[in-house]
Amino acid sequence: MKRLLAINEPWPGEATAPRFFLGRTIGGTTLCRIRYDVPEILVEQLKRLCADEPIERDIQTNPKYFEAYMNLLQGERFTMGPCFIIPGEATPKMQVVSITRENIEEFLLDGFEWLTLEIDYVQPCIALVCETRAVSICRSVRITSKAHEAGLETLNPFRGRGYAAAVVAGWAMEVRKLGSIPLYSTSWENLASQKVARKLALSLYGVNFIII
Repeated sequence: MKRLLAINEPWPGEATAPRFFLGRTIGGTTLCRIRYDVPEILVEQLKRLCADEPIERDIQTNPKYFEAYMNLLQGERFTMGPCFIIPGEATPKMQVVSITRENIEEFLLDGFEWLTLEIDYVQPCIALVCETRAVSICRSVRITSKAHEAGLETLNPFRGRGYAAAVVAGWAMEVRKLGSIPLYSTSWENLASQKVARKLALSLYGVNFIII
């Protein structure tokens, strides 16, 4: 089994990988990954449990061996949530713009100051701009040869206006132009993010369970 080393973020520096990742698809496929420093005796136990995970139609249900995973890894924190593919039909209902190194100085990034350091690594980066201020941004925060994953941020005063759905749709269009698949994931606790998924009629393909 391949072991996790770091989180696949496109910018410099390596964030520590989670100790355990379990992905379950609605088709019944299960994918298990474990961090490099987890003892081999635990790895073998975790692998056996993962292989016995049943096909679960209700993906909001915890994994069958949730308690065992937590106990074996002495887990105190975990995240779980749905994973989506953004369909090709998704198009922005509002005007959005692409932010690049060449034009970033044209926009006021109050609240998104960190974007100046990331901009070269998180392309495509799509924003909704009010006057000259970027108020909602979707960018690539995981990049592989086949797919990009969306990183969505909207400033608090501008939420609930449909801006997030617009930038996600615009970002997905640019990712598809690159020949890659646009992916979107969130947590069960993030109701606002799930609302964006419903608004864009995203295609659910599975759920992830991660022990930090």
